[in-house]
Amino acid sequence: MAAFVDAEHALDPKYAKKLGVDVNELLISQPDTGEQALEIADTLVRSGAVDILVVDSVAALTPRAELEGEMGDSHVGLQARLMSQALRKLTGSISKSNCMVIFINQIRMKIGVMYGSPETTTGGNALKFYASIRLDIRRTGQIKDKEDIVGNATRVKVVKNKMAPPFKQVEFDIMYGEGISKTGELLDLGVKAGVVEKSGSWYSHDSQRIGQGRENAKTFLREHPEVADAIEQAVRKSSGAVSEKMLADETPEDE
Repeated sequence: MAAFVDAEHALDPKYAKKLGVDVNELLISQPDTGEQALEIADTLVRSGAVDILVVDSVAALTPRAELEGEMGDSHVGLQARLMSQALRKLTGSISKSNCMVIFINQIRMKIGVMYGSPETTTGGNALKFYASIRLDIRRTGQIKDKEDIVGNATRVKVVKNKMAPPFKQVEFDIMYGEGISKTGELLDLGVKAGVVEKSGSWYSHDSQRIGQGRENAKTFLREHPEVADAIEQAVRKSSGAVSEKMLADETPEDE
C-alpha cells in the first residue's frame, strides 16, 4: 500500500494509472495546510499500513498562520520551523516502521550570490540534514519525434547518500504518457555492456540492425519484445561490466 500527500493538489489519478500506478492500492490525501499534511504523514507512518509515502511537495506545505493571514503579510521562517518540528517527530516514527518517506521539493534561486551555486531548496535546511538520500533530478533536453516533443531527457544525481557511496548519476528518458522509457534504458545499458552495437546513428544487436537513430531503435524494441527480452537478459548477465563502465564514464567534476 502506498500513500500520496498531494499538497500541490495537482495529482491526476487517471494519468497516474496510465503510467502504471496501481491507484487501487494508493491512498491520496489533499490537505488544506502544511500542519495537516505532516500530521497525516506521521499518522500513516506510525500506523504501519503503508510501505511508501510521498509528500508532493515541500514548497506547497503552507503554514496555517500564512493561510489565515492577509495576502502580502510577512511570515519569515514559518515553513522552515514547521519542517524542522515535523521532521523531529517523523524521524523516530520512520526508524521504527518499514515505510519509505519521499519528500519532493522545488529549486529556488538565492539573490546576490557571487560565488558557488545560487540554487537552494525551500523549507529550510532541516530536510537536507535528516534525509538519508537526496536526489537532484533535472531535465537535460527534449526528445523529439520529427517536430513534436514527445518526452524529456532526464539526469538524476545522488547528492547525498547515507546508505551507499554518493555522487553517482544516471540518465534516462521520461516519455509523455508512458513514464520512464524502459526501451531507452535497454539501449543505453546495452551499448555500455557491449550487447548492442552502435555505429554512427545505427543500432544493431546480434548482427541485426534494429534502427537508425535512438527513437527508431526504441520503436523497434517496442514492436519486437523478444529482441528487447534478449537484450535485457544479456545486460543482466553482464551487470558488473555495466557498473564499471558507468563508473568510468563519470567525470571528475561529478565526483
